[in-house]
Amino acid sequence: MNMTKAFSTFARFVAHASGQPTAFVLACSVVILWLVTGPIFGFSDTWQLVINTGTTIVTFMMVFLIQNTQNRDGEAIQIKLDELIRAHKGAHNALLDLEELTQEQLNHIKMKYEKLAEDARKELSLGKKDTKSVRV
Repeated sequence: MNMTKAFSTFARFVAHASGQPTAFVLACSVVILWLVTGPIFGFSDTWQLVINTGTTIVTFMMVFLIQNTQNRDGEAIQIKLDELIRAHKGAHNALLDLEELTQEQLNHIKMKYEKLAEDARKELSLGKKDTKSVRV
């Protein structure tokens, strides 16, 4: 198993596990244990540093693991949407892979669809249907 696949598998596992009620209870237990030990350690700077350092490290690592999972999920959704566009007769195949366009190109396409929606709303206000297929 290569490093990328191993990391993806690990990230998916951690992201799933960290979203479980057991993980939340475990995190709460750690905080409660830390609070209970406060009087034992005299609420010292070191006692405070333990929780601060621990939570910072966990947060830092989780950001990368969750981002990896979200990137993969987002890419899978884009592929599924691309397939729906590709498979639908009359759909514009030029809309496939829009996420790769520049912001200027996206704005240009968006303006066309905003105009289409505006025209459709006018048609609806006149009691007409807005379900016709219009060339963009």
